[in-house]
Amino acid sequence: MKAPKVLGPLALAAVCASSISFLGAAYFARRVVVPSTTRREDLCIRQVFSGEDGSLRIELPATPLTRAPGRYSLWFGNGKGHACIGPVVDEETNKETVIRLVERVDSGDLRSATAGIWSGYAYSEPGQLSLPFEEVEIQVDGGTAPAWKFAPRVAGPVSSLWAIHAHGLGGKRSGALRGVPVASRLGITSLVVSFRNDGEAPPSNDSRYSLGQNEWLDVEGAIRYAVDHGAVRLVLFGWSLGGSMALRAANLSAHADRIIGLVLVAPVLDWAETLTSNGSASGLPEAIARAGLRLLSSNAGRWVTGLNQSIDLSALDWVSRAGDLNTPTLILHGINDKSTPVAVSERFAELRPDLVQLVRFDVPGHSLEWNADTEKWESSVTGFLKSLPTD
Repeated sequence: MKAPKVLGPLALAAVCASSISFLGAAYFARRVVVPSTTRREDLCIRQVFSGEDGSLRIELPATPLTRAPGRYSLWFGNGKGHACIGPVVDEETNKETVIRLVERVDSGDLRSATAGIWSGYAYSEPGQLSLPFEEVEIQVDGGTAPAWKFAPRVAGPVSSLWAIHAHGLGGKRSGALRGVPVASRLGITSLVVSFRNDGEAPPSNDSRYSLGQNEWLDVEGAIRYAVDHGAVRLVLFGWSLGGSMALRAANLSAHADRIIGLVLVAPVLDWAETLTSNGSASGLPEAIARAGLRLLSSNAGRWVTGLNQSIDLSALDWVSRAGDLNTPTLILHGINDKSTPVAVSERFAELRPDLVQLVRFDVPGHSLEWNADTEKWESSVTGFLKSLPTD
């Protein structure tokens, strides 16, 4: 009987390294597709106080995000509290902190909050837009998905043009409310939709994100609803993941001929590059991120990810598929977006100058273009929508 072979130090080290790499790739792949239900409130709130003019103010640590111009959201109280934070009013006294105006406290006790989450929502509920709206239900796989329908506030006949607004990965439909006011002023009816695994719409069978591969089907449900209720032409507004979904809908929808324009905000145009970039920003070696992508895209990796079907990343690479674009497209993208690099949007626009307009914004963070410069954002969208065919 032969004695079992014993691995030498180098072979043992190789096995350990391989195991660590696999575990890292598996962790990365699961993080991408498993919906997260909570976020850590990691922004310290130094104090909330009344200014000399009686306005409410908040003191925060000075960061590129908290010092940026514009209007933002602050979620606090385990997500139950929400405030709209306005412009900077003082950052000279102490360079380590910044004081901003508090425009609204929509819910919760902000004065007692000690930490929160900075975001771009600005609106947490549809009523804050001061526009007429109603709750509607969209038929989707697995049941119905809630949506807000906004009638345009204009004199005269209502346009047959509808806009469908889709939020981003890990978000809620209230994140897409920022696009409604400009559409309303142009006489456009808006549907702000939810989609699978966002906590409002029915979950998918596997309770996993598919990065737009299947989520677009819920946008298709909204398109059907719009057409059934009088829409003749459609514009799709997509935020981040919603941008990828909008492109897929324009390509695959049974009503693609009615979709006359796309408004994409910091869109994910190439998931492989976007996820690799995010992994690198988090200190993950590129080789492990690439291995994680292979798990996402292979049937063999489904036991790790929990996906019912693998994700075809090539079908979601709109840079490589730029020739498939047939719809006029406006992209609004921040030049300092580390989550979804603007370079990808630039390549896409360079490949299709006949259909793609790219407007850059000097703002840190992801999907904060509207927040930093609302006037520029809305004037860009207005000009684009007015340039679309009217019949």
